[in-house]
Amino acid sequence: MTRMDGKMDHNLHVVDLARGWTGTPYHHQASLKGIGCDCLGLVRGVWRELYGQEPETPPAYSPDWGQVSADETLLAAAKRHFAPVALDRLEPGHLVIFRMLPKAIAKHCGIVSGDSRMIHALEGTGVCEVTLDDFWIRRAAEGFELP
Repeated sequence: MTRMDGKMDHNLHVVDLARGWTGTPYHHQASLKGIGCDCLGLVRGVWRELYGQEPETPPAYSPDWGQVSADETLLAAAKRHFAPVALDRLEPGHLVIFRMLPKAIAKHCGIVSGDSRMIHALEGTGVCEVTLDDFWIRRAAEGFELP
């Protein structure tokens, strides 16, 4: 197996793990498969399934943290633990982080699951797989690859 094949296998494994969270109800700041999670909780849960212990404990955050803080907390944490990937190079298994409003801080994330698809947790919906359409593409801030 070549190194590229190994990377592809790893990325597809990430997608399989993320799909295993599908149907988990939305619950702010949680990260329990089948019980509840938010978008960060999904990524944290996939990380634990891949590597065991999380690299850091996220600070407590309120549901409106993206409106009351100017700190790029989510992007800063992603940059500490993931390798950057250009948005035009996103592949299945990559993490994508979104700014929901222009010039606002980045506060949402999902895992690319296939050609124009992603898995994420959304309030009122829970973990689901959706089309990575123009709505999401316009809001994409940065992409990352899991180590």
